[in-house]
Amino acid sequence: MQLSQWLPGTRSKQRNWPFSWVKALVLGAVMLPVPVWSSDVSQLPPILLKKIDEATNTCAEFNNGEFALEWGSVQRVDLDGDLHSNWVLNEVGFACSTAVSLYCGTGGCISHFVIGDDLNSLLNKGWELVTFGTRRVLLADVHGSQCGGINPTPCTTASIWDFEERHWRSTTADWE
Repeated sequence: MQLSQWLPGTRSKQRNWPFSWVKALVLGAVMLPVPVWSSDVSQLPPILLKKIDEATNTCAEFNNGEFALEWGSVQRVDLDGDLHSNWVLNEVGFACSTAVSLYCGTGGCISHFVIGDDLNSLLNKGWELVTFGTRRVLLADVHGSQCGGINPTPCTTASIWDFEERHWRSTTADWE
């Protein structure tokens, strides 16, 4: 396989190799989700610290449980394509010593996405970001009821951040 087959921006007929190499290196470094050591939450935005406090209290109220953040519960990733890392808090990494499934259920776990001062949360069974053209697209495996089925029904959503309206946009396709 040639390098040009997998580097972003190198498939076009006009090849601008230096720009493509720089773009690939910069985008690759900035846009991949980076787990943050979960025990160090001092840099988290206050809105996410509040979510952790709520989870800690919920755990403590359940038979005096002890709350912990597991690896990968906090991530830094460029959600909106501005080449600056945003914050993500994944409840899949929440643990309570007295309750195995306190934060997640059959529909998945909630992920909290922070862009600027905006917090948006999504119940999901996993998510990832892809670059589609010039846009960052958040793909999420969601509960089958969002596709007219039941929990095991395969269902995925794709969302992009709208800078002007400051919210996520997605649609349901009308397949014919």
